[in-house]
Amino acid sequence: MSSETQAAPEGGSDGLTPRSGTESAEGAQQTVRVSHRVAADVTDVWEHLVSPAGTAALFGAGAELGTKGESWRSHDGPHGVLRSYHPLEQVRVSWHADDDGPASLVDLHLVPDGDATRVDIVHERLTSTDAHPDLEGHWQRALDRFASGVG
Repeated sequence: MSSETQAAPEGGSDGLTPRSGTESAEGAQQTVRVSHRVAADVTDVWEHLVSPAGTAALFGAGAELGTKGESWRSHDGPHGVLRSYHPLEQVRVSWHADDDGPASLVDLHLVPDGDATRVDIVHERLTSTDAHPDLEGHWQRALDRFASGVG
């Protein structure tokens, strides 16, 4: 099984919206976008996503996703609420980096890509007061951990 991190396909060709990385305007909210191609079909990727190991790889040790509206919490601080859950397609959670952290949203999409699946993460509604200094790197490492466990 192989996987690779790629630029997320979102974003325009207008030069204003990046295809990957962090976007912001001065004083505005920021968005982080990362994408990873996993050499497995969407069913296998989804099953890993909703497993304890897959959820922990993405959201942190101890994190478990329940049903829409239920809280989740990792052992190292990040926590939130499951906002949207569409099997084989999408999960959206609110995200607080720690107990005092402001709310942001993490939207994860599974996109069939030939004989593989592209996993896209968009972390939005970030502000300069968010505690995590390298969210793009954080999500890239999380996707690497996640992809290595699929199969």
